[in-house]
Order: sequence, then C-alpha cells, then structure tokens
Amino acid sequence: MNTRATRSVRFQRANFLVTDLDRALELYRDILGMQLDFVQVSEADSYSYPVFEIDRAAKLRFAVLSTTGQPRVMALTEVSGPDIAAQALPRRAAIVLEMADIDGVVADCSRQGLQVYPEERLETHDGRIGREVAVVDADGNLVVLYYIPEKT
Repeated sequence: MNTRATRSVRFQRANFLVTDLDRALELYRDILGMQLDFVQVSEADSYSYPVFEIDRAAKLRFAVLSTTGQPRVMALTEVSGPDIAAQALPRRAAIVLEMADIDGVVADCSRQGLQVYPEERLETHDGRIGREVAVVDADGNLVVLYYIPEKT
C-alpha cells in the first residue's frame, strides 16, 4: 500500500532559536514586516527542551509571527540562561522569503550590522529572472530573500 498517497501535510511554521528575542524581532518584525501574534513564556515541560536539546536550566520564551495570508508561519524561541553554542558551518537550514523591497530590507539589515551576502541573479526552474540576497540574523540563522518582477 502506498501510504504517501493517503497522507496529508500542512506546513505549520519554521522555528529559529535566538538568544535575544527583542533583538530578533527588530529583524523579523520591524525590517522583514512580519506581524507579531504573541509572545509567551514556555512551560518547564516544553517539548522544545528535548527536541532542540536545550539545557533545562535555560529559560525559554517564544514569539509567533505571521505574514499577510500566512498565519503563524514563523516562530522565534529565545533561549536564555546557559549559553547556546554558535551554529556550526556550513549552515543547515534557511527560510526563503519573497520580498518586493529587497533594496530597503538590505539597507536596513546593513544599518543593523547584520551580515548581508552579495546579491545574485536568480533564474527559476521555469525561466523567470529575479534577484536574491541572503541575510544572517544575529544568531546565525539564514534568511534568503528573493524578488521576481512580474514581467520577466
């Protein structure tokens, strides 16, 4: 029996670990334009401790964010207390966001002192031409931004 044909999947959200939630919100909410739905302190028995392998001495607080038309598509989990190790390279994950105002976002990220990779030409699988640029948040999480003009 092919179980894949009977399975249903719905992408709920991505979740990045951060060390300073307020600083992270400066990027995800203030620069990228996501809407903050809520901030909540995690329970002592949060599933985040075992699955992210976080020391239970750490305190967790998380924020859930939405985009227009995509409710609660991103979470940021703040880990405070025992330090979390810096992310090893190469990076293993990224979120990819379509942004009409790449120039404004890049300028704002540069002003915040975030690492911004040089812009590249984007060519999609179906031949559309656009732009892409990547930004690394203060905790080493990778955000790839792209824009494809409607008439390419």
